[in-house]
Amino acid sequence: MTVTRHYVLSAGGTGGHVIPAYALAKELISRGHVVAFVTDDRGAKIPGLPDGVSTHILPAGRVSGGPKGWLSAARSIWAGRKMARNLYKNFEPTAVVGFGGYPALPALLAAFAENIPTIIHEQNAVLGRVNRLSARKVNAIATAYPNVQRLADKHQKKVHLVGNPVREEVLELRDQNFPPFLEEGIFRVLVTGGSQGASILSDIVPDGLSMLPLNLKRRLQVIQQCREEDIERVRDTYRSHNIPATLATYLPDLPEKIGWAHLVIARAGASTIAELSCAGRPAIFVPLPTAMDDHQRYNVAEMVDAGGATSINQAAFTPKQLAKQMQKMAMGPEALENAARRAWKCGRPFAVRELADLVESFGTAPMTKPMKITNNKNPSFGASPAMAKEVSS
Repeated sequence: MTVTRHYVLSAGGTGGHVIPAYALAKELISRGHVVAFVTDDRGAKIPGLPDGVSTHILPAGRVSGGPKGWLSAARSIWAGRKMARNLYKNFEPTAVVGFGGYPALPALLAAFAENIPTIIHEQNAVLGRVNRLSARKVNAIATAYPNVQRLADKHQKKVHLVGNPVREEVLELRDQNFPPFLEEGIFRVLVTGGSQGASILSDIVPDGLSMLPLNLKRRLQVIQQCREEDIERVRDTYRSHNIPATLATYLPDLPEKIGWAHLVIARAGASTIAELSCAGRPAIFVPLPTAMDDHQRYNVAEMVDAGGATSINQAAFTPKQLAKQMQKMAMGPEALENAARRAWKCGRPFAVRELADLVESFGTAPMTKPMKITNNKNPSFGASPAMAKEVSS
């Protein structure tokens, strides 16, 4: 018999923080629990929140801009903490889970004040700022990678490796065969730079593909995500190289495209890496050099070390270098499939289940009493295997 518990999930206003929170919310609801979501204005606009989850928007200033900015941020954080404590009095959460980003901080501070068990989840291979600030006082730290930078040794006993939750459509790819890659068959390449594409990929990839040996180039079929301002220029470049390419500013069926691909060229966001490793797709990553704490450079380490991907620093990302790395990964029919198996080995398909197990291990169910929150999406805060065979050597 499931004992219903109440959980608060808090996440900053970017998809990288919010989407894993949504995945956990869905899993906890499926186990019979009640979930409230705390975020900021940006986070509340990100689609995908499961039905029945109440959303609470609180102030959470970004700590930047010198002394004046710090003071303003402190005031916002303190106001958010007070609002979160009011929510907890009504909602009586069993535990509070933070997914990073500044909006998660007031929710965690309120939980510390109320002696409510806390868990943080870190999506990247570098512990984010809010998670670093919270690490000392939380009960558990869930990580997506076995090696996480900026995580103090004294906190290692709290660490639980669970991975990053991925979409069900991607998990379905895990038990499917790698698409046949024959010496005379089509060579399918997927290029994606995130929700809005990446101009550096538009600048480099078409010319890089044109430099491949003829036996690879003539077999190419490309799907590429581009920024709207780049798409016609990129289309003209592919046309000039006589390379068939389908271009789009958004790929709503990205899991299907991942399943279609033999090779993916992408940025190194945590969600992208989690999906490619779960699906078992080899990749060439170009880490975003301006990512906070250079975390994308560290995100790629596990998959690269396993032999399932290669990484090219943006400063060294030239058409010639891309063509060179692609040749290495596609030298023969078995090379890409072998890399795919190695990528598959890095996948953590049970991430959301293991994270939910961890969250359920803390605290007890609240006393039964009438709920004082609503099920509106934005109420005011006061309203209450095919790939499983051994990797070849």
